[in-house]
Amino acid sequence: MSEITKAIQFICDEKGLTFESVIEAVEAAMAAAYRKDFGNRQQNVKVKFDPETMAMEVWDEKEVVEDVDEETLLKDQEELTKRREEAQKDNRELTEEEMADLARFNPKTQIMVTQAKEHVKKAKVGEIIKIKLEVPGEFGRMAAQTAKQVVIQRLREAERNSVFDELKDQVGTIIHGIVQRRDRAGGMIIDLGKTTAILPVEEQIYGEQYRPGARMRFLIGKVEMGQRGLEIVLSRAGKKMVETIFAEEIPEISSGAVEIKGLARDAGHRSKVAVWTGDDSIDPIGACIGQRGSRITTIIEGLGGEKIDVIQFSEDAAEYIKHALSPAKVTAVSLGEGGKEATVYVAGDQFSLAIGRGGQNVRLAAELTGWKLNVVQNENEEKVVSSDADPKEVEKIVEEKSEEKKVEESVVEEVQEEKVVEEEKKSDEL
Repeated sequence: MSEITKAIQFICDEKGLTFESVIEAVEAAMAAAYRKDFGNRQQNVKVKFDPETMAMEVWDEKEVVEDVDEETLLKDQEELTKRREEAQKDNRELTEEEMADLARFNPKTQIMVTQAKEHVKKAKVGEIIKIKLEVPGEFGRMAAQTAKQVVIQRLREAERNSVFDELKDQVGTIIHGIVQRRDRAGGMIIDLGKTTAILPVEEQIYGEQYRPGARMRFLIGKVEMGQRGLEIVLSRAGKKMVETIFAEEIPEISSGAVEIKGLARDAGHRSKVAVWTGDDSIDPIGACIGQRGSRITTIIEGLGGEKIDVIQFSEDAAEYIKHALSPAKVTAVSLGEGGKEATVYVAGDQFSLAIGRGGQNVRLAAELTGWKLNVVQNENEEKVVSSDADPKEVEKIVEEKSEEKKVEESVVEEVQEEKVVEEEKKSDEL
């Protein structure tokens, strides 16, 4: 194995590239260097390089086309320019159909058939011919610099393509990354090892800290090869993040023995996950919680401390709604006849719990079940909170309820004090 082959193999191992892709980069660099020192702009230079023998073949590659006289070419070129200017006024590009009647000729990649036969006697229109080129001497300093730039550019492109091929089929999966820094738009730059990705503001969990150097889990949301190169968009705020972590941490879910039937999420605060199984020997909730809460603890840590309610899915809508409002205990559920709207009755001491802070619990329960929910306090029809109510209005109702409770407790205390005083009087009289 030659030294150059060893060097190429080292690059392959370090960058995770194929030997062929690196050779292509080297050959493209040699072609650019040849054009710089010995060729001209009208040549479509190609190079074949053998790293073992250090030998190189150079040729000018052309497509054979029909002969066209210079006058016709000049006339049609002027017409083409005119048509393009008209198209630009309409903010569009010319189509192939609009240019089909015009003679076009690219001297860099094409050669007219008469001239082609001077090099290859049996050349025919439509064929690709190779015109051998000689290497008159060694490349100069400027050519070497050009070659270096081409190699660097091609290797970067090859590395991006390699990462793209690796990640394009992993969309929707979890990947570990290290937080680097925040960009001007507020997004976080995440180091994935071979490349970097972006965690946009809208995919971040509100209030979560992204400290430089922190290693975190992210969902791969999008992998595209755009105009600026490889674009990888990550997420931590979507429902898919919770679903994917559950599948990774719970074997029964990844195997299909336990199914996630529904998922509602308020990223960074609370998620509700409805699970079900057709296997009577499996407890779906227990499988998700794990021994002593080991599995659910790992999931919560992966989501930055977000609370998780794992509930039992049920085909019975009323039963499902009861489970969805967990941890509150529901007295009764009345399903509306007109549409998917239900009234839920809870005891006074469960009213605030059923609603949750700012209506979060009832809102997530409604999202999970697909029913609009109206939570009513037992024996007090005026105390009603809807799942689609404004959070500020919800807080106002809850505060009123709290004040009433305080008043009730105060009255009870006064009555108890009066009883104590009366009992003391009676004992004194005796």
